Amino acid sequence: MPSTEYSTVKYGEVSVLVGARQGAYPYGNSLLVRGATASLVVDPSLSLVDGAPPADLVLVSHAHEDHIAGLGSYEVPVHIHEGDLDALRSREALVAGLGLPPDAAEAVDRTMRDQFHVQGRPDATAFDDNAVFDLGGRTVTAVHLPGHTAGHSGFLIEPDGFFFVADIDLTSFGPYYGDLGSDLEDFEASMRRCQEIDARWYGTSHQKGVVEGAAEFRRRLAAFAAVVERREAALLDFLGEPRTVEDIAAHRLVYRPHVEGPHVGPVERRTATQHLDRLLREGRVIEVEPGHFRAT
Repeated sequence: MPSTEYSTVKYGEVSVLVGARQGAYPYGNSLLVRGATASLVVDPSLSLVDGAPPADLVLVSHAHEDHIAGLGSYEVPVHIHEGDLDALRSREALVAGLGLPPDAAEAVDRTMRDQFHVQGRPDATAFDDNAVFDLGGRTVTAVHLPGHTAGHSGFLIEPDGFFFVADIDLTSFGPYYGDLGSDLEDFEASMRRCQEIDARWYGTSHQKGVVEGAAEFRRRLAAFAAVVERREAALLDFLGEPRTVEDIAAHRLVYRPHVEGPHVGPVERRTATQHLDRLLREGRVIEVEPGHFRAT
């Protein structure tokens, strides 16, 4: 998987480093933010492996391989939210957090190493929600947006009014909450928090790029969030008769039938389980016998 040069688009004094294929996975969009006294890069992607712009520090929105592939280009301080710190410090911890079977985990570990250049950053340090990085006349404030991962965070850049929302990426695929540290209801709360933040521009990690204006962002965010509702409606329909978690995983709430890979089964099971747990609490699903669930 070769690294590919990025293109630069400026929004105020924020430079979006647009990855190959408009930042579609395995690529991604990074940021370069310059102030009067310092500069930083957000989420050095695969496209930054060669020819990365210099910076004084690096911020990472969350510990997934496509957001840290270019991290080896930087021998500067690296910061991430506490919830993802272990996964950034250790590739072993990063792979373990995916919750894959052992043979698949070994293959993914090789991919992380060979194709995404992930080596782990034991020197990385943690930031808290609302931590402020002062670059001199420009600030970058961390906004904790968990759900995708435990530490997933956005960054609000002022005075430009640029809010980077990372993998709340507004794609038609919808929210992803299939890792061991993911959480459906945290993701929903994070989307509500994003909705409350007024900005001029909203930057995403993949494909959709930058959205201008709070009204347009909120419209697209509502469509993104609606994917969760559609998954739940599809699950309730499927539970017209008793089903197991394995039945639901095979039926698929997340991936289309043609998608294959060792990650598909575990992600589908974790997604199904989170929806089932909520529907059980709400009384919309009952367990008719051990391990068999039906809509009420």
